[in-house]
Amino acid sequence: MRAWQVARRKRTRHLIELGGLVVKARVVELTGDDRAIILGALIWIAEKLKGDQREQARALWTAKGKQAFDMDPATHIRTDR
Repeated sequence: MRAWQVARRKRTRHLIELGGLVVKARVVELTGDDRAIILGALIWIAEKLKGDQREQARALWTAKGKQAFDMDPATHIRTDR
């Protein structure tokens, strides 16, 4: 396989994984798959990360993300690993 094909597949996998996070967070369901809302929310996040409350936002969102990864996807109940 050529280097550009490997790079393209790697990028595609990365984009699919990011889309999976949007689905896992139930953003698609909660917005009715409204892409303008989803994009607006992502822009809002980016603006927060550029601002003076960057570290507080990162800490809060990291904690919430880790908690979500630790939850059973079927029951949304925390599982101990």
